[in-house]
Amino acid sequence: MSNLSKKIGFIGLGNMGLPMAINLVKAGYEVYGVDTIRDAEDKFSQAGGKIGVAPAILAKEVDVIMTSLPTPQIVEKVYLGGNGIIENAHASLTMIDFSTISPQLNESVYSASKEKGIDYLGAPVSGSVSGAVNGTLTIMVGGEKSVYEKSLPVLNVLGENIFHLGESAGTGTVIKLLNNLMIGFYTEAVAETVALGEQMGVDAETIYDVLSVSFGQSRIYERNYKGFIAPNEFNPGFSTNLLLKDLKLAKQMAEEVGSPLPIGDQLIDLYTKAVEKGYGPQDMSAVYLMVKESINENNLVASKN
Repeated sequence: MSNLSKKIGFIGLGNMGLPMAINLVKAGYEVYGVDTIRDAEDKFSQAGGKIGVAPAILAKEVDVIMTSLPTPQIVEKVYLGGNGIIENAHASLTMIDFSTISPQLNESVYSASKEKGIDYLGAPVSGSVSGAVNGTLTIMVGGEKSVYEKSLPVLNVLGENIFHLGESAGTGTVIKLLNNLMIGFYTEAVAETVALGEQMGVDAETIYDVLSVSFGQSRIYERNYKGFIAPNEFNPGFSTNLLLKDLKLAKQMAEEVGSPLPIGDQLIDLYTKAVEKGYGPQDMSAVYLMVKESINENNLVASKN
């Protein structure tokens, strides 16, 4: 079977999944998209994708199923649930999960799939929505090398930096959680730095221009400032809710090996507070707004005293 004759099911047409699935259509694959939100399916259909086939049916009919889902609970239900993919899959199916879950869940899905002779890769991605649109994602793959190699043609459509990180299905997820732990650090650092600089009377654009050619430069600074803080638009590319979810997964991973996360623990508290204050659905860069809110509250208290 030639690569372009393969049928692909893509479950999860969110901010990342929709452009990924559309890129597969553009590359000539026959792609069936599934999402709980009808508007997402409609957008996929307008881009040339096929819709209207349930996951359980797809598992019997396509060659590859890919998933990009928001939480471990949803991933577990989709793969391991009573009417999930694995229960309904044919033996020659290949499954690739791009979600950020736990390494343990990757291993659970792999074990269940192996019992039926189904191939599975845990392949979380990094690179933001723009990377998904442009097909330049970093894809961190864990799983059998033979499965990785046969999946490279479709992975190459979606990403620019593709790594096979080990035979364990959860290895890619370990590195993805380390990546997002660092994103948590940087995002809070950007928020505090910009807010403090402005409070000191320095223009935020000037701060950015100088730090961007200094050791304070980072991709997250560029992303958060240019994409969200400067235009004062916080529609989620990657929401505060999702970042908090990933930080909790990183903490769970650390606890299992007895590794302390002294700053990570504080970050979880900070992002939990941000969610409680209503910033959860907004982009993670909105913690800048929370820092500004705290500054204003402190100044108000000081003025009353």
